[in-house]
Amino acid sequence: MLGIIGQTVGKIFGTDKAAADLIDNVSSGLDKLVYTGEEKAADQAAAVTEARQMVIKWLEATSGQNLARRLLALMITAIWLMQYVFMMFMSVVSVWVQDSTAFMASAEVMGGYAETMKGAVMLILAFYFAAPHMGSVVQAALDKFGGKNK
Repeated sequence: MLGIIGQTVGKIFGTDKAAADLIDNVSSGLDKLVYTGEEKAADQAAAVTEARQMVIKWLEATSGQNLARRLLALMITAIWLMQYVFMMFMSVVSVWVQDSTAFMASAEVMGGYAETMKGAVMLILAFYFAAPHMGSVVQAALDKFGGKNK
């Protein structure tokens, strides 16, 4: 009991220990208020590492679906590629044909369909070739699907 009273009196009258505690508390509080570039970089690195580990865990958990995933990716990419190649072919043919309106109309229709699939193909290619950078690719693809980037 006497110790508590002594501490209280010491704090009231400002003993050396009370002043040191006050300085430590203030400096600790000020340090917590400042978010340095080094701390930001460390937090960003930790977030990237956590995201990569999450992707790896997801791939391990869904490894039985690899064949289906690859088949879907191949089918979607093949359809998009056929649309794009057909559009290019019809555009080139229209240059050499007398009445090119049907060829150009066909090329525009196919180009429109190829354009709507661009987001899906972008996700597929990013998944297989740029997995560590999926965050920015996914956002761009979702914007594409949502019609924000026309």
